Amino acid sequence: MSKINALCVYCGSNAGTDPAFAAAAQDFGKILAQNGIGLVYGGGSIGLMGALATAVLENGGHATGVIPQFLTTRERPRRLAQELIVTRDMHERKRTMFERADGFVALPGGIGTLEEVVEQLTWAQLGRHKKPILFANISGYWDPLLALIAHMRELQFMPPALRVDFLVADRVDDILPKMREAAHSVSEAETEMAVPAERL
Repeated sequence: MSKINALCVYCGSNAGTDPAFAAAAQDFGKILAQNGIGLVYGGGSIGLMGALATAVLENGGHATGVIPQFLTTRERPRRLAQELIVTRDMHERKRTMFERADGFVALPGGIGTLEEVVEQLTWAQLGRHKKPILFANISGYWDPLLALIAHMRELQFMPPALRVDFLVADRVDDILPKMREAAHSVSEAETEMAVPAERL
């Protein structure tokens, strides 16, 4: 896989207290659109998700929202010039997002964002895929998690045999170059989930 056509971006349905988070979401959305890279995201129209998708659309890009039916009233999915996929449950949502993206970026977010990106790390650790995964460490947001992962490695709960590589970018401008560089080393076969589609 030498080219990234679409990125899955995990981020909060809230904006957080630091204005830098929303600014980063807006800037990254603009970057995606300007580079012709599709956005795959959680489908909401509020918080960082809303800021990200709005920036993509306002700059002529394409966004695919993927949201489970039970969240459609809470997160108010967008119904603008983008594709909206309503899934039966979270499992189907995550599978769809995986299949439509060439890599994964985690902007600041809450437990849902954390769960989604950690699941991608888990699948990568278990050898299910090698799509690049990146933490957008805006204003040091992911520092506590990165410290925890380093702690896990130090205490050998993540030994070399189970090592999973991920990327970290402190600046929005560095995200896409790092993802593109990482994608160059991934073969097409390694982008496919190596398990039956019914259950991961």
